[in-house]
Amino acid sequence: DEATDPSISEENWECIQQFCDQVNADTEGPLFALRLLAHKIQSPQEGEALRALTVLETCVNNCGDRFHSEMAKFRFLNELIKVLSPKYYGIWSSEKVKSRVTEVIFSWTVWFPQEVKIQEAYQMLKKQGIVKEDPKLPEDKILPPPSPRPQNSIFDTDEEKSKLLARLLKSSHPEDLQAANCLIQSVIKEEQEKSAQVSRRVNTISEVSENVKRMDELLESYRRQEISTADQETLQALFQRCEKLRPLLFRLASEAVADEEALAEILQANDKLSRALGQYRQVVASQ
Repeated sequence: DEATDPSISEENWECIQQFCDQVNADTEGPLFALRLLAHKIQSPQEGEALRALTVLETCVNNCGDRFHSEMAKFRFLNELIKVLSPKYYGIWSSEKVKSRVTEVIFSWTVWFPQEVKIQEAYQMLKKQGIVKEDPKLPEDKILPPPSPRPQNSIFDTDEEKSKLLARLLKSSHPEDLQAANCLIQSVIKEEQEKSAQVSRRVNTISEVSENVKRMDELLESYRRQEISTADQETLQALFQRCEKLRPLLFRLASEAVADEEALAEILQANDKLSRALGQYRQVVASQ
């Protein structure tokens, strides 16, 4: 909502980047992100739809193969087509939004020529007369070639396992193929556990940040004696939730010992949490 907020004068790049980070961190991030973006792109508010298209293009540049694979499916492409089609939202979508959607799909035909469904979707729009001619894109509108997939798979980074798997798969012995299957399953499980750890870390740090911000606002009202009974109850509930988040942060820190960047984020979140809890005790609990 913040990344696509039409009421602000400029794009909120910090929120857009956080959105991309969440997409990358979540196992099903690309799928959920594209559902949300489709809904926003179909918004009757022109500003919201245009902001959502900016977020979409940024995700294409920053979210890698998993995102590209999902966006190239008819499931998502059809949602974009609805914005252009007079049978659906094309009758009330603004010309600016329709023009931008056309540019986006056309730019994908340029940079993802191997994605057959994108090519088919665009040719269908031309055949139906919805797109009369290819848009002339300024260079800054055409997406740069996607960045290479990050090497986070064990088979990418563990040469020994990669060689073992290749040898087992070439074998004609049933026991070797069974061993290869077990190896693949163990790697998938390990990858899923890593992804779950990242997702837990991102979600917890985000919750800490939001709770601390709200606590600061309510504590300021409390100091000025301008706080309602309902807000006092909210403040107490936030304090109790933040106390429960502390052991969770310690557990996340123990999981992230080998990742200096992740550990630094967790420790920073813990500092914010400790400060907020200390202020609550000083201002509220002492009274």
